[in-house]
Amino acid sequence: MVFSSVEFLLYFLPIFLTLYGLTPEKMKNAVLLSGSLIFYALGDVRYLPLLMVSVLINYFLGLRLGNGTGTKQTRAGKETGQRQKSKTKEEITYRNYAEQRLRNRHKLLLMAAISFNVGVLAAFKYFIKGSLPLGISFYTFQIMSYLIDVYRGEQEGENSFVRFAAYVIMFPQLVSGPIVRYEEVRPALNKRRFTVRSIEEGLKVFVVGLAAKVLLADTIGLLWRDAEMVGYESISTQLAWLAAIAYSLMLYFDFCGYSLMAIGLGRMLGFELPVNFQTPYMATTVRDFYRRWHMTLGRWFTKYIYIPLGGNRKGVFRTVCNLLVVWLLTAVWHGSTTNFLIWGMLLWLAIVFERLMESMGLLPLLEKGPGKVISHLYLWVVIPVSWMCFAISDVQQLQIYLGRMFGVVPGIMVSRGDWIRALQGYWWLLLAGLAACTPMVMKLFKRFKDTLPGGIILAILFWLCVWRLQKTGQNPFLYRDF
Repeated sequence: MVFSSVEFLLYFLPIFLTLYGLTPEKMKNAVLLSGSLIFYALGDVRYLPLLMVSVLINYFLGLRLGNGTGTKQTRAGKETGQRQKSKTKEEITYRNYAEQRLRNRHKLLLMAAISFNVGVLAAFKYFIKGSLPLGISFYTFQIMSYLIDVYRGEQEGENSFVRFAAYVIMFPQLVSGPIVRYEEVRPALNKRRFTVRSIEEGLKVFVVGLAAKVLLADTIGLLWRDAEMVGYESISTQLAWLAAIAYSLMLYFDFCGYSLMAIGLGRMLGFELPVNFQTPYMATTVRDFYRRWHMTLGRWFTKYIYIPLGGNRKGVFRTVCNLLVVWLLTAVWHGSTTNFLIWGMLLWLAIVFERLMESMGLLPLLEKGPGKVISHLYLWVVIPVSWMCFAISDVQQLQIYLGRMFGVVPGIMVSRGDWIRALQGYWWLLLAGLAACTPMVMKLFKRFKDTLPGGIILAILFWLCVWRLQKTGQNPFLYRDF
């Protein structure tokens, strides 16, 4: 089951919201957990036991990690302090020894916890054949962020299994994120308001995301699929670029649409989930693009990988190496095939190039005036090329496609004017997609969402999406299997 399906929109969601609304405040987490388990089972019941075992093990790991770690006074230290107010040198030495020993045990426990979670994820991504467990990449990263924060003393361990499980399995963000830190939802898990107003506000955001997925991503994506059906060696250079741009837009509206639907669902239930996209195609550099794209994944790698490695604080060479580690891990997280490695290395090189330009004082010149046009063109060359490395898993076919994009691989039986026919069929969708990449749509939404005309437009969009889904069937999210 996915959000953009008639079954979810007309059956699961209304029934769940009704039961959720009738449930007393203290039981809402249990209903949320139960509904999320049903949602997961309807999507892929085979891996429901794996999910529950993972939640159970990590719940107990979190309890152990939270039992007196690094920045907090240890239990042994407290007991020593209670026995005597004045401490001898031997007692202080013993207390420090006990604290260090406890910290070492917790460090080993954290390493074991991370090894377990990463091991399970790697086993399914790289060694176990068959479909990937639904949402495993996202809930694994979410669990690890919780465990690391508890170990560091930045977050208290959650004593309630129901609250912890609801945090991990919460159906709005279970399958494809956003990757939520526990501190962002902990207050709402303890107490939240479920009102008609919250349903109304959440539903409006949800409809925008649904329209992005069904009316833009699924329709613009038809151009990309047309190019695939023809065969990469048989498309013109112009059509190769058009199809690459179509895929870039399809991926954006698919993933951004899902994130907006997740945020809207969370708001209906009383949660504020973090923003995951911020008009990335308006960026002027690749570095800026990935500050706006899948922002919760970017901040995860920044907080738990890049900064602990030293970030940009230890010189240029170390910064380049740290970025290399981050992008290697990002590529590995996305998939096991070589094309993801190529994708990650291409983006790493682009970011290193931009940092070099910045160190020479040239980058600021490309962020204003005529230089801004050049930087936008640069982004709209690099990003579509990188998405082709992301989309085409067969390296030989990838070489052919990139060769056709830059005219260095000869075409075979290329139909003259294929790109003109593609434009005739899709020009209005491409223009609509490009317009929706700007801040204009969200500005209009915020301005008119509470007005009668705005409400009518949103209602029309909702039922138009339902009609299209009934006519064409659901189209799974592209990030569903990551």
